[in-house]
Amino acid sequence: MEYNFREIEKKWQKRWVDQKTYKVTEDPERPKFYVLNMFPYPSGAGLHVGHPLGYIASDIYARYKRQQGFNVLNPMGYDAYGLPAEQYAIKTGQHPAITTEQNINHYREQLDKIGFSFDWNREVRTCDPAYYHWTQWAFECMFDSYFDTELNKAQPIDELVRHFEEHGTAGVHAAQSDESVNFTAEEWLAMDEAEQSRTLMNYRIAYKGETMVNWCAGLGTVLANDEVVEGVSVRGGFPVVQKKMSQWCLRVSAYAQRLLDGLDTVQWSDSITETQKNWIGRSEGAEVEFKIQNSKFKITIFTTRADTMFGVTFMVLAPESEYVAQVTTPGQQTEVNEYLDYVKKRTELDRMSDRKVTGVFSGSYAINPLTGEPIPIWISEYVLAGYGTGAIMAVPAHDSRDHAFAKHFGLPIIPLIEEADVEEESFDAKEGIVVNSPAEGKQSLDGFSLNGLTVKEAIEATKRFVTEKGIGRVKVNFRIRDAIFSRQRYWGEPFPVYYDNGIPRMIPEDCLPVELPEIKEYKPTETGEPPLGRAEKWAWDTVARKVVENARIDQTTVFPIDLYTMPGFAGSSAYYLRYMDPHDDQALLCQSAGEYWRNVDLYVGGTEHATGHLIYSRFWNKFLFDQGVSCEEEPFQKLINQGMIQGRSNFVYRVNELSTSDKPVFVSHNLREDYKDVTPIHVWVGLVKNDVLNVDEFRKWSPEYEHAEFILEDGKYVCGWAIEKMSKSMYNVVNPDDIVHDYGADTLRLYEMFLGPVEASKPWDTNGIDGCFRFLKKFWSLFWDNRSGQFLVDDADPGRESLKSLHKLIKKVTADIEAFSYNTSISAFMICVNELGQQKCHSREILQTLVTLIAPFTPHIAEELWQQLGQEGTVCDARWPECDESYLVESEIQMTVSFNGKARYQKMFPASAANADIEQATLADERSTKFLDGRQIVKVIVVPKKIINIVVK
Repeated sequence: MEYNFREIEKKWQKRWVDQKTYKVTEDPERPKFYVLNMFPYPSGAGLHVGHPLGYIASDIYARYKRQQGFNVLNPMGYDAYGLPAEQYAIKTGQHPAITTEQNINHYREQLDKIGFSFDWNREVRTCDPAYYHWTQWAFECMFDSYFDTELNKAQPIDELVRHFEEHGTAGVHAAQSDESVNFTAEEWLAMDEAEQSRTLMNYRIAYKGETMVNWCAGLGTVLANDEVVEGVSVRGGFPVVQKKMSQWCLRVSAYAQRLLDGLDTVQWSDSITETQKNWIGRSEGAEVEFKIQNSKFKITIFTTRADTMFGVTFMVLAPESEYVAQVTTPGQQTEVNEYLDYVKKRTELDRMSDRKVTGVFSGSYAINPLTGEPIPIWISEYVLAGYGTGAIMAVPAHDSRDHAFAKHFGLPIIPLIEEADVEEESFDAKEGIVVNSPAEGKQSLDGFSLNGLTVKEAIEATKRFVTEKGIGRVKVNFRIRDAIFSRQRYWGEPFPVYYDNGIPRMIPEDCLPVELPEIKEYKPTETGEPPLGRAEKWAWDTVARKVVENARIDQTTVFPIDLYTMPGFAGSSAYYLRYMDPHDDQALLCQSAGEYWRNVDLYVGGTEHATGHLIYSRFWNKFLFDQGVSCEEEPFQKLINQGMIQGRSNFVYRVNELSTSDKPVFVSHNLREDYKDVTPIHVWVGLVKNDVLNVDEFRKWSPEYEHAEFILEDGKYVCGWAIEKMSKSMYNVVNPDDIVHDYGADTLRLYEMFLGPVEASKPWDTNGIDGCFRFLKKFWSLFWDNRSGQFLVDDADPGRESLKSLHKLIKKVTADIEAFSYNTSISAFMICVNELGQQKCHSREILQTLVTLIAPFTPHIAEELWQQLGQEGTVCDARWPECDESYLVESEIQMTVSFNGKARYQKMFPASAANADIEQATLADERSTKFLDGRQIVKVIVVPKKIINIVVK
């Protein structure tokens, strides 16, 4: 009986569905294990072979844990909102829901072919109102909460309001946008409702505020940083500018310390942990006030090195800073405006990564609070508004970017540390003595000096001084900023917000979800409103408690609904919780399901989400933890980042000097150096086998190549190749459907894991997949004789060598799965199958255990053989075998016998044999007599378990 993978895989995929093999329910009698993949956005292009890499890795682990007796939750769903579907809708007029549904169906079909153990009964889609009901609910909870900095958790906003009514801001411990806000209880009570609403936005966890955004007019929406490259949108290549807009925001910054502390409790890679720590960016320092010369205004800066103020020679403002308008003099206004226009076209990522020096003088000076000296105030893009106060004091002697700026614009540089090298960032690296404080010829404030202090002493002394003098305060600062939560798009979660004469109010919780309305066009309105501005039925009737026609808006009982939608990360920030309880229409997560599943034990996904999704979902989970919804502070206990499968691109070489528009000429790879003007062109990898081009199919591939001519080598056209990112534009995308059709899903699963470590990026080479396919056929041949059709499995007792091979494999595979070293597991399988084949082992005891071991990797063939072995039920529930170390104890050892260091033959010895016995048996061997040939033995050297070297003369 031959290995017919097509029939086997089709059979078992149907049976898994019919028997609900992967359906999971809470079972208090078994320990839980929650495996999760970062769920996909269902693009129209479908999956390529790089996409399933992480899914296969997590599926192997999920199956392995199930066989260990765990109750495994392994769900899947779709991040179904997004800009691509909306842009397709704008182009074609087709509703994004239709496109998304088609794409999801395609994805589901592809995923099912690969044989994943997903519980599809728990599928979620972010575009489903039953799902985003709970995204809207979470948003309303954030709107109705503030962060108590003393309790270090979210609290109801009503409690803050009561405090304001009784005490004003006195004694308030709340995270806020503007710390300068102060009022008495009387002043609070005297405010009208609109003013109170605006004031509370300073404290709400979900709030509306003015913030700088990446505005793309071509797409009519705000973009995230990762959606912008070199000043244009990734999708469409439209210009992107920095613009201040009123946006919904989430106060992620309030959770900064908890986000930082939580990293010590999870099992994440050092690189991801460090990335998050840097993104959160905790720094301890001081806020210090610099007076503006001849002005009532002051500029507040944050610095971790207040002791360096003696070396401050200028100040720099972020272009977005509110201080810019205060300090720009009339004579500098034109230059400043031109510079601000330039910066608007630069994203923050561009500004952080680009080291070129740009800036403009404001025309004003500030007063150094320690020396009393005036210093110029400049504006430059290397200072970002979101960190600190958006203003810095520049110490060019001891900061590389300040130094570059000072050198470029000819500003003074004052070293502060003995033997400091101003060309390097030496200050932070030294524990040296401050010897130049204050600068020669200058008068210090109240005679304050740092001379003779170490750097650490100087830092503490300066912090005490500025605090005592009232010119500053000690402060902990974080780089992380609040999340911009608005998008000017159609295809996203609607905000459950209506506006009562400008005051934002939440639509009642029991009226959720507020569903996305129908509109005729999916682009912004002619007046610049978001696409929801086109909705004809998008008003909230507070009496009827439902969405009604806009024509009924009267600002008395019927009010307009928010025209923005939520960003992509809204739906992905708590989906792991919804998987625990996906059909509950009364709560995001019921208490019993939450307490059982608690959090994700293993999360698998890409490193590209380190500073986006992973930050936001951790914040979201911590907020819900404060609400008593999530049961653990950290959502993802262990994180594995899968690498990227790269494509193997192929090239043909166009000889420009010989080509015409209707008859291009291509030269074979190894002959291209014979021509002066040759252009490499990507060619679809499906036209190439072993780097040889099918020239006839190439001519059919594109009309422009119909009459192509080829300069061949040895009668064939050899293509060049390179390892690149898989991309449709490079024609190197491999469809997993094709691999499954030609080789089977089990071969695809095996090969993707065999390519290399899960976390590493590695090139795809279809030419190498044959080896995994041959292995599965060899595995099958342990059970079946393909020629006679005979089932070979017998009930004979296994030999010790076969037991040794098996238990060696059990030990290796168990350890490798735990370490996610699947590629070495597969190598071990290949070695074991070869050994069992050589041993002609067909023992049921051995082969049945072998099937249970390979089941997580290749479930289809394992299920088929499990059934043929007479087993009932699914191999998914076969108990994972344990290694018996006694079979791994060597009874014999093989050693090499050498003469004068030259290996001559190998000989077996009892593992317990003493060196003297080994020497005696070796000299008695007739092969030794031959190599001695009557020569005198000088000595015999025995290296235990390795070699015997006989030295002769």
